[in-house]
Amino acid sequence: MPINPVKPDTKYGNTAGEFPGSAVPSVFNTSSTQRFGEIDYETLNRSRFSDVVEFSKFYSIIKDSILSRLGAPVIRVELTDHQILTVIDEAVSKLDFHSPNWCTNYTTFRTIKNRNLYEMPRFVMNNLQFVAYKKSLLSVAQQEGTLEFDFFIKYFQDNFLFKDFQITDFLLMTMHLEQLRKILGREGTFEVVDNKYIAVYPVPQEVEEVIVQFRSLNSDTLHPFYVNWLQKYATAHAKVILGGIRGKYSTLPSPGGGARLNGDSLVQEGTNEMEKLEDVLFNEIEEPPAFTAF
Repeated sequence: MPINPVKPDTKYGNTAGEFPGSAVPSVFNTSSTQRFGEIDYETLNRSRFSDVVEFSKFYSIIKDSILSRLGAPVIRVELTDHQILTVIDEAVSKLDFHSPNWCTNYTTFRTIKNRNLYEMPRFVMNNLQFVAYKKSLLSVAQQEGTLEFDFFIKYFQDNFLFKDFQITDFLLMTMHLEQLRKILGREGTFEVVDNKYIAVYPVPQEVEEVIVQFRSLNSDTLHPFYVNWLQKYATAHAKVILGGIRGKYSTLPSPGGGARLNGDSLVQEGTNEMEKLEDVLFNEIEEPPAFTAF
């Protein structure tokens, strides 16, 4: 397999990009696109305490929701921007991992001769679904008299496709059909390398169009229910952190005899809310397991 990965240019951009004919060029380098909407997947859950925290508009919406639900500005909330960033990152990453298939997006790129390893941006590789490389032979109408036409007609006849057959026969037929696609067709295969690259096979001998299907949360088009779930989950996690901070001291001295802090109750309340929100995520948001019925 050739090394030296390629950072391909896309022909049509991605589903969040500009289309051909717009004022902005449609061709761009996929590796230079680090964000999908306002979610930066390159820095998700990778921030350090010493980093300067800057909230995007989308993150600021969730941050304001957290602070207001915790009582700000009436009550002081003892959380730093970095702590708020971490709880938002956790909520986004959890929702992104379990997001349903209606969050499907596409991007395309062209191969280079004798190069089969292509670097994709993080928001593509996080939830890669399928890579369509080359065209399937079965999608092309075969002319009568050609070898391909005779081969498939004989295949259908030998397997009694037009007669009654068992499920096992159907399974063998689909397996054999898949094998024919790989041998006689132009449908290639792919694999993920280091969760960063897409390797396509066979090695391209000419320029080919590749369509990449992936799932990714686009903050610009995210459903309001999902935004609300992010706000609630991030707030619940923030309660656990805030409760741990306030739990260091049971009371604070004051002229009135001391103020009692609610650290333990915040931790318990936040934990319970996170569990309930995870149930909502698994039961109402996550895509159910796929199954086939005959």
